[in-house]
Amino acid sequence: MHKIPQKILARQAEITADFQREVDRHLDDILAGRATDMYEIHHLAAILHIHPTHLSNTVKLTTGHSPCHYFEHRIMDISRSLLAGSDQSIAEIAMRLTYDPSNFTKFFKKFEGVTPKQYRESVRLAKMEVAAA
Repeated sequence: MHKIPQKILARQAEITADFQREVDRHLDDILAGRATDMYEIHHLAAILHIHPTHLSNTVKLTTGHSPCHYFEHRIMDISRSLLAGSDQSIAEIAMRLTYDPSNFTKFFKKFEGVTPKQYRESVRLAKMEVAAA
């Protein structure tokens, strides 16, 4: 087996870091209302001036996960934060994240194992228990 040159490994890490930075920037734009459509991998690849397949392969190689995995986990982090820390309705949160409310509920439940409403109620209950203690 041949050793991969350090220059190639460094470029792979750079592409992955740039991808993650662009995902975070885009999600910030979505939340701030500066963007209204969720990017897909080909959009991010275009920003990075690389082919979508190269982006996917590189991210998978360096992280062990597909680019969608990182994107979905960031959306879930934001979703949990909004559900726990705001009084916005679930529908408003869904639309803010460019989802139709029904699809947002399905997406959220797939990753969290509970619906957004159940998640929000469990967080509120936990906060009340801490406050009462």
